[in-house]
Order: sequence, then structure tokens, then C-alpha cells
Amino acid sequence: MKAAICHEFAKPLVIEDIQIDPPKAKELKVKMKACAICHSDILYADGGWGGTLPAVYGHEAAGIVEELGKGTTGLEVGDHVIVSLIRNCGCCYYCGQGEPSLCESSFPLDQEDRIHTESGDSVVQGLRTGAFAEYVVVHESQAVKIPKDVPFDSASLLACGVITGLGAVTHTAKVPTGSSVIVIGAGGVGLNSVQGAVLSGAYPIVVIDLLDNKLEAAKTFGATHTINPAQDDAMEIIHSLTENRGADYAFITVGNVKAMEQGLSLLRRGGTLTLVGMPKSGDKLAVEAANFAGDSQKIIGSKMGSIRPTIDIPKLVQLYQDGRLKLDELITNRYPLEDINEAIASVKRGEALRNVIVF
Repeated sequence: MKAAICHEFAKPLVIEDIQIDPPKAKELKVKMKACAICHSDILYADGGWGGTLPAVYGHEAAGIVEELGKGTTGLEVGDHVIVSLIRNCGCCYYCGQGEPSLCESSFPLDQEDRIHTESGDSVVQGLRTGAFAEYVVVHESQAVKIPKDVPFDSASLLACGVITGLGAVTHTAKVPTGSSVIVIGAGGVGLNSVQGAVLSGAYPIVVIDLLDNKLEAAKTFGATHTINPAQDDAMEIIHSLTENRGADYAFITVGNVKAMEQGLSLLRRGGTLTLVGMPKSGDKLAVEAANFAGDSQKIIGSKMGSIRPTIDIPKLVQLYQDGRLKLDELITNRYPLEDINEAIASVKRGEALRNVIVF
């Protein structure tokens, strides 16, 4: 099969023919139909989190079930599925708490590679998925069945970008109706935090970004106000909208420590800073501890939007079908696998909300 393999950190991806093993117990093989490009794939492939190479990245995916391993339940060959990186056992402490993204169990797929070069050398399944490829083998918990009339390219966005951004607002922070919300970063995840704020009944919903084209996009997704900090005084605008208090909630959807510090400075006393974007390993967030405690502010992290895939993704699909959740509008361009280098370069240049590889 064809896949985009990263052989060296910060080097272009290349297309090579590789082998994929059949699924084992509780696993399934999925023929990929679409995989969106997430900044996490780019950061990982650039060495921001270390790791082992060669590897196949890509984790925001959708496709068709082609083969089932022994004991796999709830799915059939031919089902259309979303494939995510959330691999969970359903019975450990964290799964019992409704936090499957924090599952502490170990799986055969965590220890054994299913992808190999033609000569038999192992290839890492990046972010537990490896979906920049024609096929993936994943644990049954990573696949969620969707209706067959939902387009694969739009559905793929529900595997990460949508659930991460929207879920941070609705599931992690649980924003109450009428709260003031700031979203820093108007990429794919940030726009979905905006959508989460809209669904939560927040007001105002203020988006901060350095790119005017992304701020314009934020308005179409429900932002009531936008700020380009290179041109506007963010503090002044936020205080004018919140009776000089600061915002109730700030969501940082980029992996940038300075953006996190900016978000904290724009909060009211008692406000909540939610860290959604993933910085590279080693980055540190500095806070003035006395002021932070004295103002009773909170910093919380949000992994994958605290989403429970089998429960929450079908609800989001229904919102999409009802016209209350924008997915199609998130897609900037579609590329064949052979053009993945250009698709990634476009994301790095800030041109895209979400570029999608289609098979």
C-alpha cells in the first residue's frame, strides 16, 4: 500500500510502498477515504515531541471497515467509520470516570508495529493511527460508526479538530450560558471552540489571531468580535466588552506559551484558562503565583476535548445533519496522497483551516 513516511525529523514526507499486517483480536482494518491534516501531525513529524522514525503520521481520519479481527464487536465489514487516536479499554479507572482519552491500559498495538517496509523493517504508527496511508489497523475503540450519507472528508474532522476544540468548551470547561469567551487561535481547533461557545450560548465570543483571513472565517463560525493584536489593543477591547473585568473563559487553541500567557492576562478574577493546543516538549508556562492565587483564577488542560467518542461523536454527527454544526466549511482544500507535502506546506503557511487528504 502507499503511505506518507517521515524518515527524518523536519524533512519532507515521501510516498513509499509498505506492508500492513492483518488485524488481530479486537482490531480492525480500515480502508482510508479521508484524513485531515492537523498541526499535531506537523509538530510531531518536525520532532517537537521526539519519537522514533520512520513513522506514518495522520490521525484525523474516516474510512470503510474492510476486515475484522477476532472478537471485534459493534462493527461490520462495510461500515463507514471515523478513526481517532483515542484508544481505550472501557474498564480502567479513567475509562470508569468517563475519561477515555486518559485510558491507562496497554494494548498490543502499543507494543507491536502493524506497519512494515517491504524489507520487513518496522514503521511507527504515528499518534496511534498512521492514517496518511491507504489502510490502517486500529483497536476497535478507535472506530465510531457513522451514517453512510455523511461525506468522508467532513466526517474525518470529527476525529480530532472538531472534538478537541468544541469539547474543550462544552465538556472540559462546561461553559455556562451567557459567559464571555475568548478564543486565541483561529485555526481548525479554534473555530470549533467558537462553535462550542455558540452551542453553549456564550456572549461575547471574541477570537484573537494575527491572520485577518482567519479572523474573517471566525465570524462565519459565530465569533461576535475579532481582534488582530498586531493592530488592536486586545486588553482594551476585552475590558470594554466585559465591564472592565476581563473574560470569564479563555481557550488557547495554539501550542504557544506566549498565547497562553496572553490569555491569562485577559481573564477576570475567578476566570478560567483552558489550554487546548499542544506546545512542543520542554516549553514552560510562567505565572505570577501570588497574583494567580489571589485572583482565584484556574488553569485547566483539555485533552481531545474530554470527549467520549462512542457517546459524543454520534451526537455531533446529528448536529451536523441538523445544520447546527459546520464541518464542510472547515475544509480549505482537498489533496491526493501524492501531494501531501504541498498540503502540509499550505497549512504551515497559514493558508488553510483544514486541508484534507482524500483517497
